[in-house]
Amino acid sequence: MANVTVYDMQKQQVSERDISDAVFNTEVKKYLLHDMVRYQLAGRRQGTAATKNRSAVAGGGKKPFKQKGTGNARQGTISAPNHVGGGVAFGPSPRDYAFKLNRKVKKAALCSALSARFQDERLTVISSLSFEEISTKGFKQVLDTFGLERALIVIDGSNQEVELSARNLRHVKVLRAEGVNVYDVLKYPNLVLTEGAVEQLEGALA
Repeated sequence: MANVTVYDMQKQQVSERDISDAVFNTEVKKYLLHDMVRYQLAGRRQGTAATKNRSAVAGGGKKPFKQKGTGNARQGTISAPNHVGGGVAFGPSPRDYAFKLNRKVKKAALCSALSARFQDERLTVISSLSFEEISTKGFKQVLDTFGLERALIVIDGSNQEVELSARNLRHVKVLRAEGVNVYDVLKYPNLVLTEGAVEQLEGALA
């Protein structure tokens, strides 16, 4: 099994612990990461873009001029796409961009993302993360102690002091372990996990 050093908030080594190879040290499959990011971003798309086709444009029930004798091409309605103000041909219509991915693919993609951070030595494990009160300054001091600027922080449960302390810091995001996803793991170059979050991820993915 892979081994990581566990630190406290002052970056003092507390202990070492084994982590699951199946979750944190598996083969990084880039095609799975690509599929999962596409899946997440597609699910976020609103899909509300729309234009009016010729049947949705008001008016156009009357023939604009007689069929013959004018010298012009025959026209049946002013709502046709070739008229100014007419309907749009082949325009966008509301649609759902989401597509299906198997549960095994999602699980394997997340393991690949976590393993990429571990293998690049950008994974930090903290014994616990807590503050007595909401403090952006205190949170920033912890990040500076570890030399982190852009980081995803994963905690093992609801912690209002931690979550609210980080909300005004740019390039920093706090997630609970159940909300960890491939897009956010890849978006932030550094990953910080509490020991409790490591246990939860191993329990869910191993």
